[in-house]
Amino acid sequence: MEALALDDYSLLCIWTAIAIYAAAFVAYAFDLAGRSAATADARSERELVYAGAGSSADAGATASGTEGPKKPRFVMARIGTALTVLAFLFHVAALVMRGVAAGRVPWANLYEFAMIGTALIVLVYLVVLTRVDLRYLGTFIIGLVVVLLGLAATNFYVEVVPLMDPLKSVWLVIHVFVASLATAFLALACSLSVLQLLQARRERKVAEQADKTGPRFLATLPTAERLEGLAYRFAIIGFIFWTFTLIAGAIWAQDAWGRYWGFDVKETWTFIIWVLYAGYIHARATRGWRGSPSAWLSIVGFAAVIFNFTIVNVFFKGLHAYSGLS
Repeated sequence: MEALALDDYSLLCIWTAIAIYAAAFVAYAFDLAGRSAATADARSERELVYAGAGSSADAGATASGTEGPKKPRFVMARIGTALTVLAFLFHVAALVMRGVAAGRVPWANLYEFAMIGTALIVLVYLVVLTRVDLRYLGTFIIGLVVVLLGLAATNFYVEVVPLMDPLKSVWLVIHVFVASLATAFLALACSLSVLQLLQARRERKVAEQADKTGPRFLATLPTAERLEGLAYRFAIIGFIFWTFTLIAGAIWAQDAWGRYWGFDVKETWTFIIWVLYAGYIHARATRGWRGSPSAWLSIVGFAAVIFNFTIVNVFFKGLHAYSGLS
């Protein structure tokens, strides 16, 4: 009874976290809208000055940089980050209570995989924010977390059950945790690659002096080259963790089933993802594959990760069928 009560509280904390994450997503979305408005206002002021609409004194002050358009303060981004931290605390509380209720690490079925995976995505995002301002990614990252965690809570939830025999191993802790950590870094890389494609398109339009250059908030973001460099760094970290995931999985397979590799569907898809990111890193290091082609490879790679996490776990049968769903 006590375990069931803890699991109920855990589920309550998960839904509370989802609600707060959703509020953070809205705040980040307003931040992007605010960036667009600030960019439009700045452009209007510049046009007024260049057209001589202001006084000569005002124009001189603007040209000298003493006045002119104020930089956006990104208040909504700060609110979104604060809400993300609050939601993350509820998220961690849900994980701890689920683990205590189960008497083990809480990542033995698809629902629990989703809990730990999304928690690590948020954790990596928040830690990176202490070094690099990536709050413009908040809409993408937190939106992904809301979708995955909401999907898990509504469709993948199962009550606490004992571990299956192959999962009774220290490799459960190592393998799943490292795979989830790899997914967190690859999620950041994918989000940056999406923005890179949008920014590259905008920069081409600006160079062509086109009337429409895409979403205005892009003007407040780093250049496409800078976004590509950040995505590449996160992808390399994620790839290193994914490589260890592949190796750890083979060792665990030998311990559980007496063979390192058996072309089980989950093993095969893990290797396919590894090949995709190896190709991305190689392409990014090759002069002709920088820019949009390598960005698309990053996006395709993360799409494969999500496919592996959802479709493969639910609809494909094999030795790794640990979704917990009947």
